[in-house]
Amino acid sequence: MPVRSDRAELIAHYDFPLDRFQLEAMDALDDGRSVLVAAPTGSGKTVVAEYGIEAALRAGMRAFYTAPIKALSNQKFHDLVGRYGADQVGLLTGDNAINGDAPIVVMTTEVLRNMIYGRSHALTELALVVLDEVHFLQDTYRGPVWEEVIIHLPRHVQLVCLSATVSNAKELTEWITTVRGPTTAVLEEKRPVRLENLFMVGDRTSDRLQLMPTLVNGHPNNVAMRLTEEGTDHWKGTKNRKGGGGHAKRKLYAPSRLEVVERLDDERMLPAIYFIFSRNQCDEAARTCLAAGLRLTTGEQRERIRAIADARLTGMEPADLAVLGHGQFLAQLEAGIAAHHAGMVPPFKEVVEACFAEGLIKVVFATETLAVGINMPARTVVIDKLTKFTGEHHAMLTPGEYTQLTGRAGRRGIDEFGQAIVLWSPFTTFEQVAGLAASRWFHLNSAFRPTYNMAANLVRTYTSEQAHHLLNLSFAQFQADGDVVRMESRLGKRQAFLRELAEEAVSPYGDIDDYRRRLQQSERRDPHITGGDDPVDLAIMKLRPGDVVYVRKGKYAGRAAIISTANRKGGMRVTTVTTRRDMLMLSGTDFDEPPVALGRIELPIDYAPNRTDYLRDTAQRLEKIRLLPQPAKRQIPATTADGYHPVEDDPDLKHRLKAAAQADRIAREVEELRSRVKGRSQSIARDFDRVLGILEAWGYVDGWTLTDAGTMLARTFHESDLLVVECLRQGLLDGLDAATMAGLASVFVYEHRSPDGPPLPWFPNNSVRKRWLQIAALSADLQEIENEDGLIVHRGPDPTFLAIAYAWAAGEGFAEVVESEELTGGDFVRTIKQLIDLLRQLAIIAPVAATRRSADQAAQALFRGVVAASSAVEIDVDIDGSGLAPDNSGSTPSDAAE
Repeated sequence: MPVRSDRAELIAHYDFPLDRFQLEAMDALDDGRSVLVAAPTGSGKTVVAEYGIEAALRAGMRAFYTAPIKALSNQKFHDLVGRYGADQVGLLTGDNAINGDAPIVVMTTEVLRNMIYGRSHALTELALVVLDEVHFLQDTYRGPVWEEVIIHLPRHVQLVCLSATVSNAKELTEWITTVRGPTTAVLEEKRPVRLENLFMVGDRTSDRLQLMPTLVNGHPNNVAMRLTEEGTDHWKGTKNRKGGGGHAKRKLYAPSRLEVVERLDDERMLPAIYFIFSRNQCDEAARTCLAAGLRLTTGEQRERIRAIADARLTGMEPADLAVLGHGQFLAQLEAGIAAHHAGMVPPFKEVVEACFAEGLIKVVFATETLAVGINMPARTVVIDKLTKFTGEHHAMLTPGEYTQLTGRAGRRGIDEFGQAIVLWSPFTTFEQVAGLAASRWFHLNSAFRPTYNMAANLVRTYTSEQAHHLLNLSFAQFQADGDVVRMESRLGKRQAFLRELAEEAVSPYGDIDDYRRRLQQSERRDPHITGGDDPVDLAIMKLRPGDVVYVRKGKYAGRAAIISTANRKGGMRVTTVTTRRDMLMLSGTDFDEPPVALGRIELPIDYAPNRTDYLRDTAQRLEKIRLLPQPAKRQIPATTADGYHPVEDDPDLKHRLKAAAQADRIAREVEELRSRVKGRSQSIARDFDRVLGILEAWGYVDGWTLTDAGTMLARTFHESDLLVVECLRQGLLDGLDAATMAGLASVFVYEHRSPDGPPLPWFPNNSVRKRWLQIAALSADLQEIENEDGLIVHRGPDPTFLAIAYAWAAGEGFAEVVESEELTGGDFVRTIKQLIDLLRQLAIIAPVAATRRSADQAAQALFRGVVAASSAVEIDVDIDGSGLAPDNSGSTPSDAAE
């Protein structure tokens, strides 16, 4: 495999030797292939991405780096600016548009998808796209975006897909190869820092915390097993029958968070990330440790912490900081303690991340959001419980989630090994703990499904056949029936070849098809010229095993012995053996002229084409046989029976006739492939047709043409895209002032997720209440139709946030809004930013000018104070709106989409 002559120069800035998997991935990129790198967290996957970016720049081309969340995009932007300089790197998210025409642009994956659909000029001269955290494609709501990008990007663009270790990486690679071209899977299971899985349990019998290995020689620790079995028996109230009932079992308990941190400090196992799947409990843990007098920092470290906090929070108002509990937050930081979760405003989280990265914070109590992408490795990871509340029920962590969390344990170049500690719980057996620690199974499943916006863009951009073809290329379809995707891929290639042949067959002298028809009529009247519908197939039918023919296919040109023939639906097929001892499968499309037997050999007695000795003996006999000379190619009559035809003057007539004949055969193959694809399961295409049926019934599609409403839908990127546009069509957002527009539009972005019921909604007047009821009724109608059609039902609108959005847009202070509504700062900021993103889209797509102005004014009114401070990127670069596309990467209200 060729290696770039300047590779040493490209990687010279790394001060560590590169690993095997990094060099292997670089080899694949140098060979012009795309690459999937699946490796543990912290192993250095980004080195491969940086190499691809550097190579693209050296070629005078552009590179995009996509990430699933804005925080990771911002971090990668800062990293690349530090490497290449501010003028060479851009950032495009829903919050920021910085230097969008730069050679390197960092963006969320949604922004790239929207660019592709919008035919953005920013795609010009694009050579490479990095898809970071590509395993996100299994995310229920956002996952389809990754597949859309992979399918729709121009095929010449190389992909660098970075993923956590997944068990079916080769399947994912095979899919990418099928839809895009050669792709190499580079797998690395070895962690850069060895992981030690530990188990901690409180034992009141001995009055101490027990910390022991989870696995011993790869098997569950028998000592821990016996200990927990005895403790579980006691917890359940059973007695020790072996001892006659007089001896008590062990009294086990879950260690308190303070006890755990103190033990880690004593064992020199800090810094640590302590995962707790509850925002409130993260905050409570930090408060408890501070109140107990825990201090983990030096005076010098406290000064540095204050400096970082002051620098990062300068853009926030003192009153806002007070509402957010700045005093408590800073006191915890100075003690070396912090919380980190989606309920915190971004500037506070950024302070925690910056301090932790410098080793100033010793323990962070975090929800699982910290495990996604952000570079914050620790010496130790603690997992409070192996179960978490999903919003509906409690569920065990999956092996993939456990791997993602524990991937933060161990700092490369600092720690000899990292530790992952799971705490005892009476609701989880030790076998379950050990099972997760021993498991490496993380199977990636596609979440791809056709959406209304996707359907509208496919109608706008492609023919019906092309659209169904693209949908059948999805990873979801590949996992359901890989043969369909492979057939679709071959169908696309053969259709492209057919178009090339059709162009080659066009003669400037006249109608080549008319000439061919006359020629065929002449051949049918001439008994000396082979007749029939397909002379090539007729000739193949006459061949028998042992016949030797001349073959030209791929890189091989020479004699071949026929070992079997078969009459298939698509025409005759023959299997041959070449002098190179290779088997070639041939059909009519592989012959320019009807094949003729030039000689005959005796085949080996035992028909065993899969055996080496059979191929060797056949090839040796083939080499020795003396053959007849090849017959001269059939000459085309100078004139047809009907007289002169102007095409006869074409000096390239022979070539054009050959192309036309080959086009006929390829056309038959295309039809056969189409028939085979239709006969197989196409669940994705069927869902697409159902989505199209809804769009046609609601007036968004007319046949295979978008209506004006359909064009609006194609430009709307939102979870509730069809509902939003239908409300616009029905005028439910017309005639509103900016504050009311903000309030009413918030029903599309907010979702009440607490197990407690939402408060009664507030409306500024009765007219807005009536509009809300109409929106809710529209949503209910659509949900009923989706249910009947077996589609995923869209999330209904929620008026809970209407009063908050209205108040904020009307100029009310952050303190009043958050305090009165008992809303966390992080939830408030995230929802307002999602609302701003939607309003900015409405300001473009709304059919009424006054509605567009109102949406724009509402977006501007919302973007102030803590919201603006939470969107800032600290870099001295001119703000530039070029290439900005809507970003709905944070349109789900979950922690994972911060």
